[in-house]
Amino acid sequence: MDIATQRDPGNCVLRYVLDRHADTQPERTFALFADDSSWTWGETRQIARRFAAGFTALGVSQGDHVLSWLPNGPHAIAVWFALNYLGAVYVPVNISYRGGVLAHVIANSGARLMVADSQLAERLADVDLADLKTLVTIGDRPVNVPGLGILPETALSRAEGEPGEPSRPIMPWDTQSIIYTSGTTGPSKGVLSSYRHAACMCEALDNVTRDDRAMVNLPLFHVGGTNAVNRMLLNGGSVAIVEAFDTRTFWDTIRRTGCTTMTLLGAMVPFLLKEPPSPRDRDHSLRQAVMVPLSEDAPEFTRRFGVDIYTVFNMTEISCPIVSEANPTVAKTCGRVRTGFHARIVDDHDVEVAVGEVGELLVRSDIPWALNHGYNRNPEATAKAWRNGWFHTGDAFRRDADGNYFFVDRKKDALRRRGENISSFEVESELLAHPQIREAAVIGVPSEFGEDEVMAIIAPVEGAQIDMEELTAFLTRRLPHFMTPRYIRVMSELPRTPTQKVEKYILREQGLTDDAWDREAAGIRLKREKLGSARLNIA
Repeated sequence: MDIATQRDPGNCVLRYVLDRHADTQPERTFALFADDSSWTWGETRQIARRFAAGFTALGVSQGDHVLSWLPNGPHAIAVWFALNYLGAVYVPVNISYRGGVLAHVIANSGARLMVADSQLAERLADVDLADLKTLVTIGDRPVNVPGLGILPETALSRAEGEPGEPSRPIMPWDTQSIIYTSGTTGPSKGVLSSYRHAACMCEALDNVTRDDRAMVNLPLFHVGGTNAVNRMLLNGGSVAIVEAFDTRTFWDTIRRTGCTTMTLLGAMVPFLLKEPPSPRDRDHSLRQAVMVPLSEDAPEFTRRFGVDIYTVFNMTEISCPIVSEANPTVAKTCGRVRTGFHARIVDDHDVEVAVGEVGELLVRSDIPWALNHGYNRNPEATAKAWRNGWFHTGDAFRRDADGNYFFVDRKKDALRRRGENISSFEVESELLAHPQIREAAVIGVPSEFGEDEVMAIIAPVEGAQIDMEELTAFLTRRLPHFMTPRYIRVMSELPRTPTQKVEKYILREQGLTDDAWDREAAGIRLKREKLGSARLNIA
């Protein structure tokens, strides 16, 4: 990437990219939604400007942080695009958050304004609102949160006037979004992502055109969802926004929407392959998918469905520095380092290990601002992650003599379940809030579908008896469904070092023991809330 390109906001800043496509292809479709509504490029700009005018009237200007707590749908896109159109910072919030996890994000963001689905907003009554002063609600449910000024959707969707002009041009190195990712030894961190960072993530696979359509079935509060939309935005293509992955309707949705590209989380693949074979298995428009991680079933998936598979290694903080070729033949690879990026595998002192040995993956880029520029309001975590001039991923890798990289395990104390990153620290904090629990540790144990199931090991206070169903009910009021432990094991004492740190490696070695209580075996299954998305109320 030459210097002129690095400086040019027209190739990566949302406002200027949106204006260009709205001028050159105003009648082409940009977005399809689950409610069967759709937007052309021209309509997308019109809606973004309308919402931006509403934000301007509410005092939002360039550089301000605004929280967006919405399910996938037209409002989520309208809020995001409007904020970036002003040069403001889009801060999406996981719709499963509640309790202490939610309070932390609100406080860390520093936001004074939130746009939230009215079905979620009642959770705000139970948390510290920090700097938050104003709430715009989407939906018909009445909302009353003490301490907040409540405004209806029409404050944005029927705003009059023009959006405010940025005080200066929005540049590639300006912050576009703050996306919260799971903590390692502390609360979730807000990743500062520039427009150039987001664009570099989209450029990892340069194989889509304006004729492609991406299925966006990953949440827009995750990098997977935002990256899919950004990729089509930058290439002039289109997106189909769906609420979530559904095995039974997946291929019908592909056919109905005409999607040609998407991201497949590894856990989705066995679900789709376990469906009975059908004469229509290749009767669809999907031509390629990015599979993360690369499943052992990838070749079977390609043979059966005729879809080319790629894989990458990515995190919210980086920009797909490791990418594979189409239909990789090396099992379990993440790919090779792509042009413009560098990777090292090191020991605990940042000294490179030999080929084939396991160490922590470090990355950096030749392109300024191609990676995150830190964690919001967390200089200590930023300095630790960026020490010695390299970004430390916290993940253990190995590399073979041919330059193929392989994910081995997580150095950091985090879990991953159904595509969601989970901080064991945050789950442990909520366990310890229970009056009958003295100490707690959370680990991941293997799931039948890959990734992790959450297991809690707890020690009760002296003389207490833990009622597992009551404990689960307690946690579901405080944690997202995906963070609530499936397995709970009771011990009189947790193993500790002489300095009183819990020896989690011992608990991991013991794994899922016979005495662990299984929530699902007890008939308690937790699912993500299906909120749907409301139509935009634009006069």
